Amino acid sequence: MAHAHSHHHPHPHPGSQRRLLLSVLLNLLISVAEVIGGLLSGSLALISDAVHNLNDTASIAISYVARKLSHRAPSASKTFGYRRAEIIGAFANLITLVVIALFLIKEAVDRLLNPQPINAPVLLTVATIGLLANVFTAILLYRDARESLNVRSAFLHIVSDAVSSVAVILGGFTILFWDVYWVDPVVTIGIAVYIGYLSWKMLRQTTHILMEGTPENLDPRHIAADLRQMAHVRDVHHVHIWQLDEHHLAFEAHVVVDEADLPRMEQIKRALKQRLREQYGIGHVTLEFESHPCCEEASAPPCHDPLPARQ
Repeated sequence: MAHAHSHHHPHPHPGSQRRLLLSVLLNLLISVAEVIGGLLSGSLALISDAVHNLNDTASIAISYVARKLSHRAPSASKTFGYRRAEIIGAFANLITLVVIALFLIKEAVDRLLNPQPINAPVLLTVATIGLLANVFTAILLYRDARESLNVRSAFLHIVSDAVSSVAVILGGFTILFWDVYWVDPVVTIGIAVYIGYLSWKMLRQTTHILMEGTPENLDPRHIAADLRQMAHVRDVHHVHIWQLDEHHLAFEAHVVVDEADLPRMEQIKRALKQRLREQYGIGHVTLEFESHPCCEEASAPPCHDPLPARQ
């Protein structure tokens, strides 16, 4: 048997890391201001916005550390490098967002049952400052959010906080002009449901990567059938496809060729890798060549494991 193996490594983005660090500092200042404003005004919605913003600060800090780690070179103990650091950072951020959403719903229900007076002018002033800061931070992170699930999770924190700030401001005007205090906890529940919904969608994606699931747009059976059509390839089996991170795909399989074609193994290998790279965007490929299928051995599993439909 022979093995073929190829991959490439990413390059760091120092500009992205600087933008993340600036976002951490800005959000920390706004979080402190919103906590003070929430306590002075008595607004649960503003305090929920402040707690959310504090979590934003932590999430961006996690994203910053994860992004730095992800660009470390592979080592003897981390042969794939640290690419998964960003996925783990995103997972941690999203879990905390779901927990915060549940906490805010509980607090809002308590406030609905026990309404309290709110200082609307203080609420409006602090919420407006928070909204402006969130918009500026979102602009800082927007470009990197399109390329990194980790930064996108931090960006989601910021966008959801900006939306919650808008809701708090609208609620503040309602309280200021009509003295309708139940608006505050209702706005809080709306913010929490919105945060939870967006977080859950991204949490499914990060979990799928951490579980080494097959990318949603690829079917192992289809790819194996495609490779079997190539010259000198008798069979392809034991196919596995997974994501190292959201941008780098890995593939491994057993390739059966006739014994007479073994001298052409390098040529066949290059053709297979080129097909996988150009047709499916797979850059990390490991192939095991056989002249007799390993599944013909008595103790071996079947060559073509039955794959159920995608769950």
